[in-house]
Formats: sequence, structure tokens, C-alpha cells
Amino acid sequence: MLLIPAIDLKDGHCVRLKQGAMDDATVFSEDPAAMARHWIDKGARRLHLVDLNGAFAGKPKNEPAIKAILAEVGDEIPVQLGGGIRDLDTIERCLDDGITYVIIGTAAVKNPGFLHDACGAFPGHVIVGLDARDGKVAVDGWSKMTGHDVVDLARKFEDYGVEAVIYTDIGRDGMLSGVNIEATVKLAQALRIPVIASGGIACMKDVKALCAVQGEGISAAITGRAIYEGTLDFKKAQAEADKLSGR
Repeated sequence: MLLIPAIDLKDGHCVRLKQGAMDDATVFSEDPAAMARHWIDKGARRLHLVDLNGAFAGKPKNEPAIKAILAEVGDEIPVQLGGGIRDLDTIERCLDDGITYVIIGTAAVKNPGFLHDACGAFPGHVIVGLDARDGKVAVDGWSKMTGHDVVDLARKFEDYGVEAVIYTDIGRDGMLSGVNIEATVKLAQALRIPVIASGGIACMKDVKALCAVQGEGISAAITGRAIYEGTLDFKKAQAEADKLSGR
């Protein structure tokens, strides 16, 4: 079980939101590159970046901070990026800059043809992000609910060739209320590709709960607020996950 620290970028700073609300942001660092180094030093084997301004604007807005992080990371570990990725040119630029995986969320739901083209043009580099509440997918920074069933949509995108699915329970993200294990397992069991859990990790108990079901197809978990506020010690959590996974 890989634990992936999240670095959410807003106005060039590292922040965390509660349930995706841009006006409810806590700034944790004004130096995202230093934060990236901090997590690598704690044993991170992948980083998860989100361009929050980009997600709302529909195009990347935190490129200087992202490039600073990539310069700091070099080729030590993979970096995945989501937020505002809406066209093939943007994906190409991200990969050229050193991003390993691009995450397509709202654009995948609204424009499946774009996701299909992206998987064809950049095989092995496209992850889809599905945010859901009560089994239904949400888009546009969680502001709009769709009628799409998350399992049905994930299966369709799996056929397109996406590398993995990041599944976020939007009722729990940033709330430290625990992971929705049942819904995450249900999705993972329906797919052949890995599911990355996101949203709600609060403490070691949640990490252990995820490790207990990783055999269902849950390969990793993204953690944010818990590691910034100290309810989860990242280094200890990854060590425990490795132990439980037999690494």
C-alpha cells in the first residue's frame, strides 16, 4: 500500500481545502518545493499535486510552483498532477516538464472523447479522477452532481486504457472522518486496474483498514490534511503499510 502525500496548490501556496471549498483553505506552506522535499525525506515514493486554481479556471494556473516542485524532485520519484487538464497540448507540456501521470477529472466525465484520445496519445500516463457521493459522480470542483454511476463510468474509462482510478468520497475529503472503505472496495472489485483511495484518511487506523482490503485492488491512498495537521505521522504510516503489505 503506497501512501501518497498531497500538495494542493492555490495562488502558489500549499493549502488544504475542506470538501473542495476554495474559500475554506488553510495555508500550510508558502514554499511548495520545500514541502515536496519534506515528504520525500519522510519516505514518500510518489507525490500528488493538485492545481486548485487550474481546476476552477479550466487551465493550469500554478505552473511556477509545479515547476519548482519538479526541479526539487528531479527523477527521484514519480509525480502526478491534476487540476485544469483539459486538452492534449496541456498533457504534453506537463509530461515534458517532468510530470509522470496526469489526472483527468471533470473533463473525463464531460468529454469522454478527450479522455479516450489522451489514453491513445499518452499510454501509461493517464489517471482518471472520479469524485462521488452516494455512488454518483460529481464534477466542477464537486459543485455539480451528475446522474452517472461511479462504477459504470470507471469501467468505461478502464476500457479506454487509463492507468488507474483515483476515487474520492467527497463527503469525507478534508474532514478527517475516515475512509469510505465499503465504496472504495466496491469500485476496486469491479475493475482490473488499480484504485487509489482518496478522502478521509485521519489516522493509522484508516491506513490499517485500507491495507486489510488492498488485495481487492486498492494500490495506494492519497493523504492530505491528516499529515499536515499531525493526526497521521507519514513516515510511521508508510512503514506500517509496508509491513502489513509484506514489503
